[in-house]
Amino acid sequence: MPISLATRTLLPALLAASFANGTALAQSAALIAAPTPAANQPYARAVAAGYKAATLCTGVFNAGRSAAAIEGLELRGIYPEYDALVPTLPAIIDRRSASVSVRFAADLPPRRATWRKGAGCTLAPIGSASPAIVTTYAPPPAPTGADPRAWPLGDAGIAPAPSPALAAAVARAFTDDDRSGRTVGVVVVRDGQVVAERYRDGFGPFVANRTWSVAKSISGTLVGMTGTDPMRPANIPEWTSADPRRAITLDNLLRMASGLHSDTAGNRTDAIYFGGTSVTEQAPSWPLEAKPGTRFRYANNDILLAVRSLRAGLGDAAMDRLPPRLFATLGMTHTVAQRDWQGNYILSSDVWSTARDLARLGQLWLQDGVWQGARILPVGWMRYMTTPSGPQPDRAEGYGATMWLFGPKQGLPAGSYAAQGNRGQYVMVVPSARLVVVRRGEDPAGSSFDIARFTADVLAAQR
Repeated sequence: MPISLATRTLLPALLAASFANGTALAQSAALIAAPTPAANQPYARAVAAGYKAATLCTGVFNAGRSAAAIEGLELRGIYPEYDALVPTLPAIIDRRSASVSVRFAADLPPRRATWRKGAGCTLAPIGSASPAIVTTYAPPPAPTGADPRAWPLGDAGIAPAPSPALAAAVARAFTDDDRSGRTVGVVVVRDGQVVAERYRDGFGPFVANRTWSVAKSISGTLVGMTGTDPMRPANIPEWTSADPRRAITLDNLLRMASGLHSDTAGNRTDAIYFGGTSVTEQAPSWPLEAKPGTRFRYANNDILLAVRSLRAGLGDAAMDRLPPRLFATLGMTHTVAQRDWQGNYILSSDVWSTARDLARLGQLWLQDGVWQGARILPVGWMRYMTTPSGPQPDRAEGYGATMWLFGPKQGLPAGSYAAQGNRGQYVMVVPSARLVVVRRGEDPAGSSFDIARFTADVLAAQR
């Protein structure tokens, strides 16, 4: 039965009250959650088609890779629900309109992702018969072009000459197997200079791939750039003044401590990433199931809501300019943050970047938010991002505000920290060694690259 507008307006409060009374929270959440792939095979096909359309679009038009190469690497070993489906769904790449269409059903239009210069690819919602955003095609910049400025703003002057020990340590990262994954790029920066760099065939210094959850640490950086007080309640317009979720602070969201329910551990948010559901449709809809600030639960929704709060506070125009401003300041010219069809940045995952660009970002963090003599982040912001506070994950690593925390337990110096993401994306910073290690991967599901051991090997090779 359709849910009335009045019921939708009251639903968050009703769900919170239902939880307080001990009734079935999962049943309540099902009213507002997208159906899961396991429960609905047609929906699984639609999401798989969206996964393929979005990945081909970004790989072809952002990174300049061929469709065959993308299907052989980026679209292999993906989530089990879609891994067998994706190869069966035919894709059409239209270079005139800079779009990719993937058919998944006889009675619905194909899933479609459309590229725009400076904005990357946007995935239209399921059932959309035409692109959600009208675009005029302009060829994307060639992924082979170097920025003529000197490193770190540009690419001139990069001439790594690693020692035999360091070269061997980096080479070991490129041993493909089901356990350690598939490395596509490594950049090592020490004392601000690139000391080692290597890429898989088909990649290189100017070929981007998806950052996945490294984008969460980019979100934490953007919050710092705005000077927003993280201890204030998050500004989520979809939550009314009487909503108990108004007690959730921006700090709770950045530390994965919102107390909000999510559909799965890790909160994959497939509907937003690949289903064409917008951030503002889904992320604000989950009810409380724990008091804010009392429980760590890794959740894409928490970061999506943190960025939603930024957008509400800054306004659309200022928010639109914020990620490009960060990237331009650091010389991250091959990086783009993508949005949903309603204009929301998907900054929990959907950023495309190169290993060099992420090394620049890691260097900003290492330098306490100072870049080329200018302060980009407020004094103390990096300490905030890398200091544990409140509930912590049930694992060896700690968690700050969008950063994973490492130290002697992982065989690394105290104070080490990392941004990390699905399929083996890592930006490790070791402040005491003045070291940034970037490892990019396209690891199949179930593999696990040991970034701590790799970083320790890099450190040992430079002693």
